[in-house]
Amino acid sequence: MNCSNEKIRNLILDMDGVLWHGDTPVSGLAEFFTTIRQLQINFVLATNNATKVSSDYAAKLAGFGINISVSDILTSAEVTALYLKQKSPDGAVIYVVGENGLRTALHDQGFELIDTELMVPTNEEADYVVVGMTRDVCYRQLASASQFINLGATFVGTNPDVTFPTEIGPMPGAGSILSFLETATGIKPIIIGKPNRTIFDEAIRRLNGNLSDTVMVGDRLNTDIAGGHSAGLRTVLLLSGISSRNDLVDSRVQPDWIFSDLFELSGFLQAGQPDNWQ
Repeated sequence: MNCSNEKIRNLILDMDGVLWHGDTPVSGLAEFFTTIRQLQINFVLATNNATKVSSDYAAKLAGFGINISVSDILTSAEVTALYLKQKSPDGAVIYVVGENGLRTALHDQGFELIDTELMVPTNEEADYVVVGMTRDVCYRQLASASQFINLGATFVGTNPDVTFPTEIGPMPGAGSILSFLETATGIKPIIIGKPNRTIFDEAIRRLNGNLSDTVMVGDRLNTDIAGGHSAGLRTVLLLSGISSRNDLVDSRVQPDWIFSDLFELSGFLQAGQPDNWQ
């Protein structure tokens, strides 16, 4: 854990399991944003979910009655596209296993995307295979991705989350698809989203913050909390998503603070952030 006692001035907020479950906002969502705005705490919403781009999430939050600037939202799809742009500034050919959010983010950076309707195309070559969460994955896509990886394409994953929270419980996530392809090819993917530091560094840059005054808020020990600590941040675990108190018992990853939900986190921030709150 980070032992800094500096006042919290910036928050990096996960979304799935923290702000909503599926299409249902969590209790206290509107009150939480009212609180942090009154306290003049800056924030960036940073999600491992690559199914949408920032404008999609801004529209979703607007539907909950909360207005957020697109520049305050960061997705693993967009961070992955920025990472690949740095690696291949002159462009590249990419085979995508993912939804429109990931495809849009890569297209917007100028990459050429291979038609995923083709079955292991013999006349195509891919520089990268990029994989994110998708609810429409099929064997044809997995077989094609495996073939491109075996032929030398660099294997990239937007995030390692094996599940994602929904109204009816955890469902298979991007990490489950990555595991399929890793098993099929024997090759491990390069992971871009949490717990990788790339997404944290971009969030801090957008906040114009620093490690001592910025806190990561999430619902997963192995990505939000572990990644936050690896980046040098203090962390808050909310028990409204994937990880539970039982998971903490034998975990080497421990958050700096634990709260049941956004109501408790709001109370902590309003109370002046007492050091002994746990």
